[in-house]
Amino acid sequence: MRDPLSALSDAFTAFLFGKVETTRPPVRTSTGQAQAVYLPTAAPGLGDSGVIIGREVYSGKGYIYDPFQLYGQQLPAPHWLVLGESGNGKSALEKTYVLRQLRFRDRQVVVLDAQGEDGVGEWNLIAQELGITPIRLDPAAALNGGIRLNPLDPAITSTGQLALLRTIVEVAMGHGLDERSGFALKVAHAFVTDTITDRQPVLMDIVEQLRHPKPESAQAMNVDIDDVRAWGLDVALVLDRLVDGDLRGMFDGPTTVGIDLDAPLIVFDLSHIDRNSIAMPILMAIVGVWLEHTWIRPDRKKRIFLVEEAWHIINSPFVAQLFQRLLKFGRRLGLSFVAVVHHLSDVVDGAAAREAAAILKMASTRTIYAQKADEARATGKVIGLPRWAVEIIPTLTPGIAVWDVNGNVQVVKHLITEAERPLVFTDRAMTEGSANDLLPEDIRAAELEAEQRAVRIEHAQRMNESSESTVA
Repeated sequence: MRDPLSALSDAFTAFLFGKVETTRPPVRTSTGQAQAVYLPTAAPGLGDSGVIIGREVYSGKGYIYDPFQLYGQQLPAPHWLVLGESGNGKSALEKTYVLRQLRFRDRQVVVLDAQGEDGVGEWNLIAQELGITPIRLDPAAALNGGIRLNPLDPAITSTGQLALLRTIVEVAMGHGLDERSGFALKVAHAFVTDTITDRQPVLMDIVEQLRHPKPESAQAMNVDIDDVRAWGLDVALVLDRLVDGDLRGMFDGPTTVGIDLDAPLIVFDLSHIDRNSIAMPILMAIVGVWLEHTWIRPDRKKRIFLVEEAWHIINSPFVAQLFQRLLKFGRRLGLSFVAVVHHLSDVVDGAAAREAAAILKMASTRTIYAQKADEARATGKVIGLPRWAVEIIPTLTPGIAVWDVNGNVQVVKHLITEAERPLVFTDRAMTEGSANDLLPEDIRAAELEAEQRAVRIEHAQRMNESSESTVA
């Protein structure tokens, strides 16, 4: 006769899982024979070296990803595109990824933080935790001793300075410079850099030279001085905006002393800049070139460049071309570019569709969080996802995403530790999510899973004991 505890256990198990299976005697076999009975169903992972992201949903095994470890073998490029609508966990993934990468001594990260609330960017808590002061670019604060980045900083090569000046003007004007305007800018820059040696040249020096070019500038090309002045007038008006317009204070003086480019984490806080104005792509151009010539160095460090609201970059053809060059250049020096975008249509249907396609092609890793069905189909078509992945994207819950690592497609649940949670979820209304939104759901799911696992284990133990007693 069965003991009451076994009967109660079986009844509870039957209530949760249905009818209890008939007791069967144990089967003894070899591992080779068992492979034919229990066929493997999980796709191969990406290896066991790098940063843990979470667990693969279908197999339950850990999911580890690191572009520097995979580059050259499984990845043709270390760049990464993160897609998904707000509220599904993109910010949580980015922040935990950076925190885990920084545990390696040869890692360094730059973040362009375009979102924020309460006067600070959403990366502010992480920066504080690591003892880092964000580089807060704010036109109002810049006039009162705030942060400045000088496009004519001597740390940037003369060629880089001229390329940056051209990009600034082209972004602001919305079209490329013609030959005459380009010539006027070139001679003004050359004169300023050759004659000012006792201090850092600044943008006002370029503007003044465009307004009042020197005769020798015209003589070099055998043209009239009035023609050179007329050619450079539009350029001078554009650059004047950085000196005496709505962007004044941030770029019209020497670079602020004390910006630590050797810190493990560098955060550019752009939360005070209007994301929908022309100021954002101009700012992105300046920061991009400044980083290219002052931050990326052949010192064997692995660098991560993470850009929030990345469509503001890719939607401008001139800035997109600049970043496209940066990506090509960065692969040789160990740079992983991470672009965060809400919708792929934000960039592929924009003004820089051709440049956007080139940048997307360089991103060998794509992470896609929940999207509406029509957006998921469009995304799948552009980046070549298999049909099954496209079909499940609209059904994904927060924290779960489809990962495509150069054709290795898996569904991954992102896991967050208790130490990371207060830094990741800031409880702000307009960020990706909050602890109040996600934590109870996670707790309920974990508790239910633990209860079911405990019942299954206890049931299995009972069945084994019953089988052993039967054989005896």
